[in-house]
Amino acid sequence: MNPQARTAGARPGRWLILAGVILFTFVAASAVALGVYAAWLFHDLPDAGDLADYHPPTATRAYAWDGTLIGEFSRERRIFVPYDAIPAQTAQAFMAAEDHNFFHHAGLDFGGMSRALVKDVVNIAQGRRLESGSTITQQVAKNILLTNDPTIARKLKEAILASQLEQSLSKERILELYLNEIWLGYRSYGVGAAAYNYFGKSVSDLSLAESAYLASLPKGPDNYHPIRRKAAAIARRNWVLDQMAELGWVTRAEAESAKKQDLVVQPAPTRAQYRDADYFVEEVRRIALNMKELGDERLNAGGYYVRTTLDPKLQTAARLALMNGLETYDRRHGWRGAWGKVETLDGWETVAKKRARPAERRTWRQAVVTSVAGGVVEVRTVEGKTGALAKEDVAWARAGKGIGTGDLVFVAPDDKGSGFRLKQIPIVNGAMVAMEPYSGRVLAMVGGYSFSLSSFNRAVQAERQPGSSFKPIVYAAALESGAYTPATTVLDAPITLVGAGGKDWTPENYEHDYFGLLTLRKGLELSRNTMTVRIAQGVGMTKIAALAEKLGVTKHMDHVLAMALGAGETTTYRMAAAYSSFVNGGRLVRPHLIELVEDRNGKAIYRADPRDCDRCDAGFSGGESPRIPVTGEQVMDPITAYQITSMLEGVVQRGTAAAASSLGRPLGGKTGTTNDYRSAWFMGFSPHMVVGVYVGFDDNRSLGHGETGSRAAVPIFIDFMGQALKDKPIENFKAPANAKFATVRGIVEAFRPGTEPSLNDEGLGAAGSLTGPQPYDQVFGNGLTGAPNAAAAAAPPPPPKKKDDLSDLF
Repeated sequence: MNPQARTAGARPGRWLILAGVILFTFVAASAVALGVYAAWLFHDLPDAGDLADYHPPTATRAYAWDGTLIGEFSRERRIFVPYDAIPAQTAQAFMAAEDHNFFHHAGLDFGGMSRALVKDVVNIAQGRRLESGSTITQQVAKNILLTNDPTIARKLKEAILASQLEQSLSKERILELYLNEIWLGYRSYGVGAAAYNYFGKSVSDLSLAESAYLASLPKGPDNYHPIRRKAAAIARRNWVLDQMAELGWVTRAEAESAKKQDLVVQPAPTRAQYRDADYFVEEVRRIALNMKELGDERLNAGGYYVRTTLDPKLQTAARLALMNGLETYDRRHGWRGAWGKVETLDGWETVAKKRARPAERRTWRQAVVTSVAGGVVEVRTVEGKTGALAKEDVAWARAGKGIGTGDLVFVAPDDKGSGFRLKQIPIVNGAMVAMEPYSGRVLAMVGGYSFSLSSFNRAVQAERQPGSSFKPIVYAAALESGAYTPATTVLDAPITLVGAGGKDWTPENYEHDYFGLLTLRKGLELSRNTMTVRIAQGVGMTKIAALAEKLGVTKHMDHVLAMALGAGETTTYRMAAAYSSFVNGGRLVRPHLIELVEDRNGKAIYRADPRDCDRCDAGFSGGESPRIPVTGEQVMDPITAYQITSMLEGVVQRGTAAAASSLGRPLGGKTGTTNDYRSAWFMGFSPHMVVGVYVGFDDNRSLGHGETGSRAAVPIFIDFMGQALKDKPIENFKAPANAKFATVRGIVEAFRPGTEPSLNDEGLGAAGSLTGPQPYDQVFGNGLTGAPNAAAAAAPPPPPKKKDDLSDLF
């Protein structure tokens, strides 16, 4: 054979060998690359078995004592609903919309994936998002274990995890995870939160149409928004209903009936239907964040049950009473003018809605003044209603900043419904706390006029001077010292004290008048400053400060006499706790807002009441009932506590809070007014409730001349207690069993055994009044010396004011 021919014949073989080598090398390299890619792709693949014990982040829910939902705490608004509690029609609606073969496949629906793959070829070419084609199992894998990235790699991971999930979890568990994890819009994760946010009901109460609508949302909640895109939402809902009928899960008649229903949802998602406790709920959240049993992560994702001390009826009454009182004060100080003005009435509604909202006053409306003619002012509300302002409101406005056409104002319907009352949001503020004196349970808390305008909780955060509302603590320290009894008289006369700096301090009574020798009761009833200073001198500020600190009024009190007149700073919350000790027999209470915390399994992890009750769970046997130990440190003698309670009853009956006697109930309390009328207080109580109120500006400016506790704070207390005590039986304050009683100047007083006066005692008149001189001018350190003004001491005391003249005193 020709050598050249042999060479030419060999060349194809060499090329085939070379091609084979190249192909093998390519395949091997591809396999290595694929292996490297697979290793990189799946190196961080989650373990599907971890979902066996997975609990989705769930909202912690706070409830009032009666079971009313008052708030939720969460990053994702979710209410976990166990599979057994999810109605069959709701689950079927989601399967009809998302994966009707769910109970028949092993995690992957190859038919659906094929259809999605065909569409994805077009989507990739057009730069559009990839189709899902995912089963419910795949969506669980994506939502919980993976990201939402629209990539091929994620889809591969999703498919592998779906297969693993089907092997490690039951179908019911997978569906439970899906229905509790899925994002459904309207601030809702899962069907539990969605049912509540969209329809204001539990998932178990959803109608067929409502279930079908929720099932239409996983494809894109914004695309089927119930208000902005209502037509599309109804069309998608009806498609879900048709799918359910075709699958035989509902009858055609049921589907058609549901399709005829309108889609009606709540205007906006809310955390709770009850909306009067914003300040209380926020304080609960703040406390829970600092509890060792909770903290940030558990509170916002742990799904805990929090039972609070709130009484919703009292809370609503407290909110309205404080708002009414602040508005009344504000009205006394004049109309400040419109909050806005428009030059034309065209489109004024849009301007008004953007400019201002009427805080928490749900009956108030934005309105525009349409005409002013003579004494008639016509307005139109944003809803289009028209009417005239009340004549007294027109006069009030004209006496202030005036009112004119185009003014934007707030109005409320008048009592007749034919006209409107002119309103303005107060610039003054205040706080109110209602507390149960025997347990420290906070029944109501209002931290200001409007939480939406200011979330600063003045009940617990505003440090204010309590003024004369501190005086009962001074008197309690005096009675505890043993040197004073209710029969003791102390001089009410001018006094000048010299401090360590050499400056004179001359405390004065509110009306600059002096009544001479008065009993302790009369001094407290009439809130005599000079008398209180003399008592503080006699007792010593060390003892007074110690009692104030023990009662929790303040952590530290300076030992200066000005503190006896309420010059220190405290909060309404702490003062309510201190007054509770007077009512409950001298025991310290620990005020609290949270009663019980349970985890998602119902296990109690916190109880405010640590006491054990042996045999409380036992049935009735006719034997002795269980005895529960009394809590709270005994900080003062029970008789002392009752003596102060009795004297403070006199403040309501004859003293500076006499207006509260109109309630016709056994009540006690003490008014307080600080220098320059900066704060007005009233600390009042019944046998089962302590209520603290203060009114003041946040910048501590003066409230105005004559704005005392009697005028600004007591009416708020009356308004609240009128509702709180309505239909309640009348009960009197209970005296300790060992107290002794004697009549002093016509009033029955309580005494410790052995200290009660008798008719034979020197200085005790036939009527039982103690008229003899008592020590009053002793000085116990503090670098202060003092003596009564000689002329005032020698002069006969002026007659006491009549009861009707006491409304403007401290």
